[in-house]
Amino acid sequence: MTRSRLIQVWFAAISLVAIAGVALGATVTAGTAFMLFALSLVPPAIVLVLWPAVQPTTAADVLYGEPDSVSSRDSTRPARDVRGRGAP
Repeated sequence: MTRSRLIQVWFAAISLVAIAGVALGATVTAGTAFMLFALSLVPPAIVLVLWPAVQPTTAADVLYGEPDSVSSRDSTRPARDVRGRGAP
């Protein structure tokens, strides 16, 4: 799940909760709406600050080179087996 997708899901959930609250008869004043809106911005802000921009290198990347998903997209390279040897 990407950072932007997680934030989209968060705002969709907040919208659904607000709609459900109004549908069930909760009275929403301007102050309450502003407070809920401000508090709904805190988790996405934390995600933006703490989510790493570049994923760290895994042990498999170090041992076997680039991941299979990257090498399989490049049709000019021969396929590798598990031990890193070229295709027969």
